[in-house]
Amino acid sequence: MPINHDTTFMDTMPQNCAIQFWDRVETSGSREAFRYPEGDAWRSITWRETAQQVSSFAGGLLALGLAPEDRVAIASATRYEWIFADLAILCAGGATTTVYPTTGGPDTAYIIGDSGSRFVFAEDETQVEKLRAHRDELPAVEKVIVFEASAADGDWVISLADLAALGDTYLAEHEGVLQELANGIKPDQLATLIYTSGTTGKPKGVRTLHRGWVFEGEAIKAQNILDETDLQFLWLPMAHAFGKVLLSTQLACGFATAIDGRVEKIVDNLGVVKPTFMGAAPRIFEKAYARIVTMQAAEGGLKEKIFNRAFEVGRKVDELKMAGKPVPFLLNLQHGLFDKLVFSKVRERFGGRVRFFISGSAALNAEIATWFHAAGILILEGYGMTENSAGATVNHPDGYKIGTVGQPFPGTEVRIAENGEVQLRGPHIMAGYHNRPEATAEAITEDGWLRTGDKGELDEDGYLTITGRIKELFKTSGGKYIAPPAIEAKFKAICPLVSQFMVFGAERNFVSALITLDPDAIAGWAAENGKEGLSYTELVNDPAVQAMVGEYVDQLNAQLNRWETIKKWKLLDHDLSIESGELTPSLKVKRNVVEDNNKELIESFYG
Repeated sequence: MPINHDTTFMDTMPQNCAIQFWDRVETSGSREAFRYPEGDAWRSITWRETAQQVSSFAGGLLALGLAPEDRVAIASATRYEWIFADLAILCAGGATTTVYPTTGGPDTAYIIGDSGSRFVFAEDETQVEKLRAHRDELPAVEKVIVFEASAADGDWVISLADLAALGDTYLAEHEGVLQELANGIKPDQLATLIYTSGTTGKPKGVRTLHRGWVFEGEAIKAQNILDETDLQFLWLPMAHAFGKVLLSTQLACGFATAIDGRVEKIVDNLGVVKPTFMGAAPRIFEKAYARIVTMQAAEGGLKEKIFNRAFEVGRKVDELKMAGKPVPFLLNLQHGLFDKLVFSKVRERFGGRVRFFISGSAALNAEIATWFHAAGILILEGYGMTENSAGATVNHPDGYKIGTVGQPFPGTEVRIAENGEVQLRGPHIMAGYHNRPEATAEAITEDGWLRTGDKGELDEDGYLTITGRIKELFKTSGGKYIAPPAIEAKFKAICPLVSQFMVFGAERNFVSALITLDPDAIAGWAAENGKEGLSYTELVNDPAVQAMVGEYVDQLNAQLNRWETIKKWKLLDHDLSIESGELTPSLKVKRNVVEDNNKELIESFYG
């Protein structure tokens, strides 16, 4: 079944995020809204209870003097307080400025200063200290509200309880003020300033509007993908547009959300929470795939043979079904047996109730998506960017094509420009970059389309395939074009130990690569191969590891055109990280930083 392209929902959708929230509270008041860890247990809270807390915080902001479209920053990891603070800002008529918790002090000060934020919600002492260290650069910041009360000083830094007390007093004296504010917020009013982490230069503040976020949630609701009976597990950074769009979707659809931003707890939490869906970046699926495959390889013997045979059968059954062909009786019988022996155990690792995962923020490897699909786990890949409030296209549970990013949301237009660039138009497009009129003019065409910078193709059914970044394409000195993302994706599908595979060779006579291994995966391999206790650096320099990676590179080269093959490569002695500046907070590789950090090494390939 293709995606519903009916846009009539746009005629009746709420005019702003505040009304969208209050409507949800009215509709689902006694139902579970959120669930979050409290010690070793999970605490549940209803929509009505959520509304009480959000009202108190919103009233507190008004008591402090918040005016319409005033910016309020949130510097915190993903936790329920982040969402309550965001809802309070929106319901008070303000606009949220997002700051990743991993952002360093100077960049945190830059974002808060550039946005003109008057107030800041900070997670803990670590975030507060960044603000104190740069307080001279933040004259506009009047108060800091800290989630963890122990970091409050009762002066510049107050606790959430302090804010709520101010709010309750204010609301008692200004009855009905929040409803009046909600009714007065215009669809084109600023809702969020999301600073894109960017792979080059200073972050840019993307001005997203109330109409954009409301549209996103309502467009997904109109496709009948999710409803009140679903349960989401949310770990994504709320400072990222992907996290924000899932909140809008929750307000539109009414499902409950279990929240815990600790990445290292994702798999454990899935087993406890047992969600029906989860959004994630591709790296999470890559790591899960690598862990399961390497663990099974370590088992060896009959178990490994059964495991590998199961996936052969699973893929064959999938191929037949997708081609609309019948599955032979004996093959179907084998598939049922392997489902009990192998696939059910893979699904159980993710809680056993997942209807689908949603993958976004970067390209999902089609081979890995196919592997999960063979196990009965559907990953729906979508596409969008911060500049269009996160979502533009998505695959549907009843109509998907693996390897594509799906069909456009109803109400979203997609076109392919003459140079192959994907361009977008719709109610969710940003108002521009904050304080960056020249960058805004570059991003929007004269006829109102958003330039994405991505190359893509639309098939006859309207499914979009992203083929790479326009700026990432390079030409060898022999005149051959190279698309690094395509080569990198192939290697990640072949090698379960890889973390990053980066291709270079612009204006050179051959292609080279830098490789990093996943620390968890290589540690698991070491434990199974008598090399436990060796450091990461020792392992990447171990002859056995070097030979193994070399074999994977040979397998890759066998799939490539002659001019694309990797002639020289090197394992780096560290994985890329946010802290080193080689990854953005949303885990995208800063290719120019990696290249600059390894300039001499890359030059040596061509010496």
